[in-house]
Amino acid sequence: MKFNIYTYILLLCVLSSCKNEPYEDVPTAESGTFSNVRLDFTVPSNFPPLTYDLESNPPTETGFELGRRLFYEGRLASDGVVACGFCHIQEFAFTHHTHIISHGVDGALGSRNAQPLHNLAFQNEFTWDGAAIHLDLQPIIPITNEVEMNETFANVIAKLEAHPDYPRLFREAFENGEINSENILKALSQFMVMMVTSNSKYDKFRRNEGNVTLTENELQGMALFNQKCASCHAGDLFTDQSYRNNGLAIDPEYNDIGRARVTGLPEDNYKFKVPNLRNIEVTFPYMHDGRFANLDQVLEHYRNGVTDFDNLDNSLRQSDGTLGIPMTDEEKARIIDFLNTFTDADFIFDQRFSEF
Repeated sequence: MKFNIYTYILLLCVLSSCKNEPYEDVPTAESGTFSNVRLDFTVPSNFPPLTYDLESNPPTETGFELGRRLFYEGRLASDGVVACGFCHIQEFAFTHHTHIISHGVDGALGSRNAQPLHNLAFQNEFTWDGAAIHLDLQPIIPITNEVEMNETFANVIAKLEAHPDYPRLFREAFENGEINSENILKALSQFMVMMVTSNSKYDKFRRNEGNVTLTENELQGMALFNQKCASCHAGDLFTDQSYRNNGLAIDPEYNDIGRARVTGLPEDNYKFKVPNLRNIEVTFPYMHDGRFANLDQVLEHYRNGVTDFDNLDNSLRQSDGTLGIPMTDEEKARIIDFLNTFTDADFIFDQRFSEF
């Protein structure tokens, strides 16, 4: 979907009174003094084309480093503590393990489990319900949500302007040198765009690299996965990026209606975005509300726990009228063996994405 994303951001700035004047000493392209080295971005050979337009916001050395610093910056939250990296922890593929649902400022509770952050440059929409239609817009949701970071951009900008380092960092990262909402969001995107996980055992096998082979159990699991799971968890991103009702029983505590919160359509009730499965071994707990602690519980849900809904995904309705996906205990174990080949230790421990 093509649109002028920054028109929305400009409106946000006006409503929040967050505009600040450019620095007078900012070196510009016109003066011939501004320079910033662009980072190399290579699409893995087994991946689909990019959806993020790199030309509109090309990752650069200084922009990426600014984005990394902002990702771990507590000043983006009203309590000065809950940074993006508070709920998106690198060792767990940028998910949050210590809580089933994520905790925000002052211990505020949301209703959803933090999603992993990787391969975002290949996604069309973001969050469990697709509320963000562009990566540059996605951080607006957690920053301004009262149960997450509970802050305004006006306050964030004021805090960054008063910091001893950020004025210089923004001047180095952007030609206009401004600390404003557009540049904050662009810097965060430059950091997140580079979060590509593509070096798992599965990837090396898929690309025929380094004579990597799968075990017999893993090969059996791959065949079963393709038969039973790949209609939704499709391609090498392991998601078709659709929204589906997968038969989870309604949690009366939250009664999260999912995609319908965005569209307002009854037919979207309790539909959530099909999650990608990369690094699934370390991204527990599972589902939008973190109700399942391990992969065995996830597969058991699909075998015996599916609840009927009018809009239940058709893949969970069998021709004999039964619900779910038939599988034996042995088949469950083999599928999990295959899922564990998606773990990319190079990404999980990549120092480029770690906190300073």
